[in-house]
Amino acid sequence: MEREMNWEEVSDGRLYGPNDMVKADCGDCEGCSACCRGMGSSILLDPLDIFRMTGYLNCSFEQLMEENIELQVVDGMILPNLKMAGAGEACTFLNEQGRCTIHPARPGICRIFPLGRLYEDGGFQYFLQVNECRKKNRSKIKVKKWIDTPETATNSQYICDWHYFLKDAERVIHDRDEEVRKNWNLYLLKVFFLKPYQTQEDFYPQFYRRYFEAREVLESL
Repeated sequence: MEREMNWEEVSDGRLYGPNDMVKADCGDCEGCSACCRGMGSSILLDPLDIFRMTGYLNCSFEQLMEENIELQVVDGMILPNLKMAGAGEACTFLNEQGRCTIHPARPGICRIFPLGRLYEDGGFQYFLQVNECRKKNRSKIKVKKWIDTPETATNSQYICDWHYFLKDAERVIHDRDEEVRKNWNLYLLKVFFLKPYQTQEDFYPQFYRRYFEAREVLESL
């Protein structure tokens, strides 16, 4: 979930909030899809990503598992990520023209690229990954406009809650026996990913109902 790095070495040395201007605008990529290829299993998906994707494609999580996503163990927990395929190891949502076929429902990690998140003291800030995007001379754009996600404050709180919930779960299950870890992972997948979200209802109330239930289960382990 977190990459070990010195953010000052990979960034411009600044941290950004939603209302700050940052040189991230790549001009609609101009046909470049380098960041959609060869990413391995690094594009982790969270519940909001699944809500967006299943709603946009009118499909289930299980159907996404057939071609587009896969599961991996991250810090002791089983989580989904975007699947890369083919000779070029391209995202399975990339078309022959190198364009994203689910752009309105693209995952959060894709939305913020080439920004990253630095988590500290129960919150996070954004930083610019200066060597990740091939586009040179990027334009300045306001962070929240670049991320293209409504309800910025609510979304930021959700991102924090999900991140620190997983960190708490990692700590709790670390020393538990194999059976407890297995049952927790099955529960996590079922509650946050396999259980369908109602696309006609706002995501956040649905998430937090599951979140508070899962918090109670975690505390009982």
